[in-house]
Amino acid sequence: MSTVEASVEVDVPVTVAYNQWTQFETFPHFMNGVEEVRQLDDLHNHWVVKVAGVRREFDTEITEQLPDQRISWHTVGGDLQQMGNVTFERLDDAHTRVTIQLDWDPKGVVEKVGSVVGADTTQVKADAERFKTYIEERNTETGAWRGEVGPHTGRGSSSIDPM
Repeated sequence: MSTVEASVEVDVPVTVAYNQWTQFETFPHFMNGVEEVRQLDDLHNHWVVKVAGVRREFDTEITEQLPDQRISWHTVGGDLQQMGNVTFERLDDAHTRVTIQLDWDPKGVVEKVGSVVGADTTQVKADAERFKTYIEERNTETGAWRGEVGPHTGRGSSSIDPM
C-alpha cells in the first residue's frame, strides 16, 4: 500500500469546507483525473478515474462521517483498492485546514513507479490546492449533507478502521 497525505488551509468557515466536500459529484471540478463520481446513496459512490492513461472504475463506501470533522471511506468493488479520510480543522471563524489521507494499492508498472517517485503525493497536493481555489472562488458550498455515518450511528461499516 502507498500512503499519501496533503493539507491545505482554505479561507472559508469549517462548515462551508465540509459541506462542499460532501458534494462528491463535484469532485471532477477540482480533482485531476477524476472523470465522474456518481452518488448511489448516502453511503456509496461510483468513481471513474483516468490517471496516466489508465482508466479505472470502483465503488466506495463511507465508513465514518461526522459533520465539520471527518469523512472516511474504503473501496468495496472495482479495480482499485484504497481507503482514506478527510479531516476538517477549524482554525478560526473564517479559516479551515483540510487534510487528506489516502492509502491505495498501485497496480502495474506506471502506478508503482509513480508512487515511488511521489507522483501520487504531488497529485493529491495539487487536488487540495484546486479544492481551495474552487471553494474560495464561490465562498459558499454547492450543497450539503449533514448526516452522520459510523459505528456510533448504526449506519455504515463498523468493521473497517479507515486509518
